Amino acid sequence: MTLLITRTLPDAVLKAARDRFEVTLRADQSPMTEAEAAAALGTHDAILPTLGDAFTAGAFAAAGAPRCRVLANFGVGYNHIDVDAARAAGVTVTNTPGAVTDATADIALTLILMTARRAGAGERMVRAGAWDGWHPTQMLGLHVTGKTLGVVGMGRIGKAIARRCHHGFGMEVVFHNRSRVADPGVPARQLDTLADVMAAADVVAVAVPGGAGTRHLIGPATLAAMRPDAILVNIARGDVIDEAALIDALEAGRIAGAGLDVYEFEPQVPERLRALENAVLLPHLGTAALEVREAMGLMAVENLVAVAEEREPPNAV
Repeated sequence: MTLLITRTLPDAVLKAARDRFEVTLRADQSPMTEAEAAAALGTHDAILPTLGDAFTAGAFAAAGAPRCRVLANFGVGYNHIDVDAARAAGVTVTNTPGAVTDATADIALTLILMTARRAGAGERMVRAGAWDGWHPTQMLGLHVTGKTLGVVGMGRIGKAIARRCHHGFGMEVVFHNRSRVADPGVPARQLDTLADVMAAADVVAVAVPGGAGTRHLIGPATLAAMRPDAILVNIARGDVIDEAALIDALEAGRIAGAGLDVYEFEPQVPERLRALENAVLLPHLGTAALEVREAMGLMAVENLVAVAEEREPPNAV
């Protein structure tokens, strides 16, 4: 089978793919356009896509009856793939859950601590040569130990964030989820509404899947429910938060801060957001550790091999 890999992956992953498939490695590191995706569907037996590659309904329509049998997505999030259109075209879609859980939760904790303790602003002060020494009231932030964490989306990653915050910092946990969660993994209360969670929490961590169902889940009304000393962290997908509404809230001081690893129009980050001292901004580092990216890639290859051998792939979506 011929396999298109849409972005450069770790060497161990490329070797595993080349041992099993006739591999074409796309040289361009930017996401595939809809036109590129449509063309690829017609020219390869299998594709290993990743974040932002535009396998839209339009791409499938343009491809007609695709040659491609499987899209083995590199990543747990697959909102860049129209799964319904893929199924209608007879194309299997898989992803890489599990491999990303702990690494993404670690980045959430990084953002929580950096935002709460104003680490980004403090480092900028030191690097600019503007620090004139220690003062008792300088750079005062939020002490997270014993505070309340609100988790939006209590799936694998949400539970991993809750474990770290509860066991590591003694935080009380409340959460919102679209369905009832029988075992959140730690002592936690599932509240009736998203607004209830936003209002109860000192720290809100967003960990829902991307897609049309969660776009702008966090908007003006939900942000208004937050306390002015609370912080918001997003490691999910950028468009889960109405970015313009968040910027307005941060500029007006209606919330204390935000820590973001993802952006609504990624990789574009608005100048207004970049200018804010109460925002911590990371370049989508959620899974950026070699062993994690290798595990993701090898899981994707395992899904590809299963389809090639006419078996049920372990991670079909």
